This record gives sequence, structure tokens and C-alpha cells, in this order.
Amino acid sequence: METRALSVNLREVKKNEAARLRRQGLVPAVVYHKGEANTTISVDEISLDKLVHSSESHLIDLQYPDGKSVRSFIKDVQFDPVSDRVIHADFQLFSADEVVEMEVPIHIEGECPGVKIGGGKIQINVHTLTLKGKPEAMPEHFTVDITALELGQTLHIRDLQKVAPEGIQILGEADASVVSIMAPRKEAEAAAEGAAVQA
Repeated sequence: METRALSVNLREVKKNEAARLRRQGLVPAVVYHKGEANTTISVDEISLDKLVHSSESHLIDLQYPDGKSVRSFIKDVQFDPVSDRVIHADFQLFSADEVVEMEVPIHIEGECPGVKIGGGKIQINVHTLTLKGKPEAMPEHFTVDITALELGQTLHIRDLQKVAPEGIQILGEADASVVSIMAPRKEAEAAAEGAAVQA
């Protein structure tokens, strides 16, 4: 997984401080690590946006003004419900041998008979997967190969676990649906009508 640098500044936690920072184009954030005190920081909104809205996941070097640098990843992001701007972020530190949980985006790959021949439509039910493992083993994205899917078939988390990178566990219900090949609307409606008639 690629590592990106992000400049940060320490900030004080006081009344109206978060609003003042946001007016200056900064985002208040918190850095935490198990067993250590949290550190409150601020980061440039534009720089953070590029990381948050990337199609890949990254490890992040948080770089402080005094030259200190620590490795982390984005654990959580809060958005403004109206403007959709990032208004707060949580960064989690880790050590090299530590097992962490990270969300990574999924990338769909391949053409399948269910779409090419059957005229079906790809339905992506989740856009990220929560992975557990050591940071160096984490992929930037999780490739979901759909080349074998026929019309009406679905890939579940249990199916993807079989092709996960070594040392990586996919968290979530084993039966949770990730990608489905849906029948064309007319066929689906005809099937529903047929079932209604038989009932």
C-alpha cells in the first residue's frame, strides 16, 4: 500500500476553535493509538479531500512542524450533511507488527456472461470492504473478479475471502452480498408476474 505525506499542526481544544479552523480552510482532527493519549491536530482541507475521495486507500505519514513524522491511516471521516465538506477526521497510528482494521474500496474487474450474453446489470451492493491484517499486507483496493458470474448470481464475502491476500481477513457477515448480476427489468417483471399467477 502506498504511503502519502500529510502536513499537520497541533491545535487547542477550546470553544469555537473548530469553526474558526474551518473558516481558514482547515479540518480539525484527532490522532489516536491504543494505550496513548489522543493528539488534536488540524489539516489542510484540500489535501485531506484528495485522500478521502481517492479511489485507493493509503497509509499516511503525518508530518508535524517540528519534523516529527508518524505513520497512520484514516479511521473515520465526518461530512457536513448540507455541503458534504469534510468537517472532522480521525487518524489511527500503528506499529509495524500491529494488526489493524481498514476500509478499502472495491474495484470490479472483468466481463461476465450474465451481462454480455444475458443482458443483466451489475449491482454493486457495497463499495468498500473492512479488512483486518498487518498494514504492509493491506491492498490499496480489493479487486472483485466477476468474469464467472451468470445472470442472477451473487458474490458474497465468503467468496471473496477465498481470494483475499495472504494474512488478510474480510470482516462482516459471510453471507453479505457484495456484487450481483441482476436480470433485465422486463425479465424480472415477467418472472414476478409468473410467480403471482402460480400463487
